[in-house]
Amino acid sequence: MTSFAPDSIVLNRKLPLWYQVSQSLRASILGRSPQDPLRLPTEEQLAGHYGVSVLTMRQALKELEDEGLITRHRRRGTFIEPGVQRGAPVRLLGSVDAIVAQQSGMVAKLLEHGSSPVSGELAEYFADVDEVATYHRLRADERTGEPTNHARNYVRPELAERIGLDDLARWPMTKVLRDLVGVRIGRITDTVEARLADPETARLLQVPLLSPILHYTGVTYDEDGQVLDVAVIHYRGDRFSFTVTLDAD
Repeated sequence: MTSFAPDSIVLNRKLPLWYQVSQSLRASILGRSPQDPLRLPTEEQLAGHYGVSVLTMRQALKELEDEGLITRHRRRGTFIEPGVQRGAPVRLLGSVDAIVAQQSGMVAKLLEHGSSPVSGELAEYFADVDEVATYHRLRADERTGEPTNHARNYVRPELAERIGLDDLARWPMTKVLRDLVGVRIGRITDTVEARLADPETARLLQVPLLSPILHYTGVTYDEDGQVLDVAVIHYRGDRFSFTVTLDAD
């Protein structure tokens, strides 16, 4: 049986190591193929993979266990929970892997893609181009099929040539740009607002008109400060909450 192989990450020493490891593992678990095994490697093997202590690894696994993604059994090992509900809080702690993890475990349907002129709202981000590539996707829980959010991404046109549409059905744009297109992400600025569902959002997310939603805007920059992608996402208010953790340092 093929062993579970979580993604490798470069750990940021300014963030709690257990958190970064848990988010990387979460993304790997939710992005796994149905035929992949449910049993995880041992704590020692995972700790060696990430280059952290066993104590840090245990703390990361406890976070996933508390969330209901895994179960741990003495002497038998650690197993991915096959019936887990993928809807989860929106959590922001400064890690790109946290954003990847947030949107993994969902299936995405590409509603439309193409190009559009840079509108007034986007002009501050794309001052040097006249058009941007656009992608509109509807995400749903992969087990229940229930819609969870719909997202529009506005991407620099020169990157669009390297974005595979099939990849967007599985992965969030952040992962596609970083791991598949190969750009080096410097930072992501996130804004979350409480809004009411407009007619399009109500129809796509199957919620009543004017029901509460979370309106998220994420701006992705490269290491030189150039904007790569602007994501506008509408989350169902009954499926997501918003949590921010601040490091005292």
